Amino acid sequence: MMSTMRTATHPRSAAGALLAAVLALLAGCASRPRAGRDGPPSRPPAGLEQVPDAVPRVEPLRVGGPNKPYEVLGQRYTPFTADLPLQENGLASWYGTKFHGQPTSSGEPYDMYGMTAAHKTMPIPSYARVRNPANGREVVVRINDRGPFAAGRVIDLSYTAALKLGVLRGVTPVQVQRLTFDDIRSGRWRGPGEDLPASALLTTPAPRPSAVGLDALPADDLASGDAAPAGAVAMAGFWLQLGAFRTRDAALRLQQRLRDEGDASLTAVAVFEEDGWFRVQAGPYATRAQAQQAADAGLRASGRSALVIERRALLDR
Repeated sequence: MMSTMRTATHPRSAAGALLAAVLALLAGCASRPRAGRDGPPSRPPAGLEQVPDAVPRVEPLRVGGPNKPYEVLGQRYTPFTADLPLQENGLASWYGTKFHGQPTSSGEPYDMYGMTAAHKTMPIPSYARVRNPANGREVVVRINDRGPFAAGRVIDLSYTAALKLGVLRGVTPVQVQRLTFDDIRSGRWRGPGEDLPASALLTTPAPRPSAVGLDALPADDLASGDAAPAGAVAMAGFWLQLGAFRTRDAALRLQQRLRDEGDASLTAVAVFEEDGWFRVQAGPYATRAQAQQAADAGLRASGRSALVIERRALLDR
């Protein structure tokens, strides 16, 4: 929480530091809270149950700033500065109107209607999956604040995140899992039937694809290399991943839309089925630099996000 972080960064009198820590302990997170008791909004907007979860993306981890070691009520905390996994079971609390609009430890204003949370040691920013085992509900939140510091509590949720989990009535046992960069890149953080957004696409070399994913493609839409043996489709080279979906239909719709756009920066657009995902990719390009140039051109022209991956295998047909 920002008041705690400021105590660590800008020394105050002992009484002032203790007061800031006590406020943090009792009230939750975000600095300079408004006077009075915390609580829910008197007239919450309609449809908060349908607010989308936070969409994880790989964000650089800072050494220092909100990730500096700090102390609250004699307890020292050392936030992670590396991409480490973390799983915890404990109590979840939430914070609302008293802190709405106030700076969090990240410097971002707290939005009780967003999908964020506070944690004592996860790097800021981080993403976490939180599950309420009592009802099976799960949410994904972005960690941008410090806290909670009450005994047994492991996470402090935004009002909307708490609403979606069904924990507004009080502190509730939850399971918390930090999503690592590998979780985000691979799409493992997604549940069954959920599509993977372009902002969290796999960037490591892809596994060998199955022929099923290529059956839907016209033969003239598949790249072939001079060195490819007869009856094989050349897969080696660098590709731009433009989308990944749990259903073939969704992938084919994106493939068709890209064809219709006629983007000159793209070569052949293919759909590969891999590990239960239908991946829409354009390529191959001979070098990573050429693929990146095409990705940059597409971003400038249409705002379309694409990530470069490398394929080394040949797929026999």
